[in-house]
Amino acid sequence: MARRGRAGATGTSIFPCLFAILLTRCSPAGCAGGSDSASHSTASTKDKPILLNSIPDAEAFISGAEVAVIGFFQDPQSPGAEQFRRAAGQVAEVPFGLSSSEAVLSHYGAAENTVVLFRTVDNDRRDLDMSSREVDAKKLTRFVRMNELRLVTEYNPVTAIGVMQSSLQFNLLLITDKMSPKHPERMRKFRAAAELYKGKILFILLDSNLQSNERVLSYFQLKKSQLPALAIFHTPDDEHEVVAVNDISIERVQDFCNRFLQRMPKKEDKSEEKPLNEEL
Repeated sequence: MARRGRAGATGTSIFPCLFAILLTRCSPAGCAGGSDSASHSTASTKDKPILLNSIPDAEAFISGAEVAVIGFFQDPQSPGAEQFRRAAGQVAEVPFGLSSSEAVLSHYGAAENTVVLFRTVDNDRRDLDMSSREVDAKKLTRFVRMNELRLVTEYNPVTAIGVMQSSLQFNLLLITDKMSPKHPERMRKFRAAAELYKGKILFILLDSNLQSNERVLSYFQLKKSQLPALAIFHTPDDEHEVVAVNDISIERVQDFCNRFLQRMPKKEDKSEEKPLNEEL
């Protein structure tokens, strides 16, 4: 079963629609603890953040993780730096680094008292000004949760914001039941496929086992008996394709993605074919 469509033709955009569906069930602030990444136990602040005294240290720190956070503080004992340390202890699985080096700050074009989140999935970054007293550890933690896109990002009210702001225009949804005994193997293959499209397609997991996601299935005209399913779409115009798959394989995902990617340039070429202007 495969279907093509263009949500924009009905005046409905995929991402705002999914985002609205999620928000009707749970607010971003209230669901921050519901994601996989937020379920880990709190880390000890003694081990975080890591001091980054040179550009090579910072580069190695960023390249060594899917998501990395660096606080740039001229005064490492400032109130903002203290809130940064508190947040570092609350986000166990994301590495936090702190640098007071002018060379490092200049290298990354970061302002003083700024926290920068680096993510490799789309080679992008997000900056947060810590100068205001209103920005505390709680708000900083939420900032990280909202923007920590990974090779495979689970879609929920918190990550939805980062997904919508991603620079990647192609997105692939795996709609599947996380409670299935086949889920670990499916995710292993899905993640392996994501490695092949790093920087080109954002891979997203949507758990069909959650009641809050039933409307998403309805949106894609899918029944649970048809899952797992893949849904790929081009965010600028909401061109999309949905296919039910008996099982997930790296080759199946590649074939699905490649066919869609090959079709999109042809579509764009046709849209650029306009009648010549004969006016002088």
